[in-house]
Amino acid sequence: MHCPFCSAEETKVVDSRLVANGDQVRRRRECLQCHERFTTFETAELVLPRVVKQNGQREPFNEDKLRAGIQRAVEKRPVSTERVEAAVAQIKHALQATGERELPAMHIGELVMEQLRELDQVAYVRFASVYRRFEDLSEFSDEIERLTTRGKSSAESGDAK
Repeated sequence: MHCPFCSAEETKVVDSRLVANGDQVRRRRECLQCHERFTTFETAELVLPRVVKQNGQREPFNEDKLRAGIQRAVEKRPVSTERVEAAVAQIKHALQATGERELPAMHIGELVMEQLRELDQVAYVRFASVYRRFEDLSEFSDEIERLTTRGKSSAESGDAK
């Protein structure tokens, strides 16, 4: 690490601490030449797959775009920012776990729908209506019926434990 003050190459770590819930290391460093101190932050660089759109276009994964889509779905719903951030983190983790260099956008959309189903059923239906391009009320009704049926079967399997 070069000193930001005198550009010397030799620095020593004076103190290290975990920050950002353990996702980052904060290091206090001291230059061995000019003795100035400075702080660095270290994070793991995790490569996320590129997104392949339906038209074949490829683009880098955009976490802000993912978060905005989820926030749009949960707008005016009783879902905390912490739960939205946890859903974003869960989706990113699932994408990294695939080990793929490229993934279809539809795969990401399905992961978002899984998370929204757990967060808030109204938000889930909102997102599904746009994502699956519902044309009329019968498609809304069908999706709500699937959601209700799934909820009942989950509750029954939970009761059996």
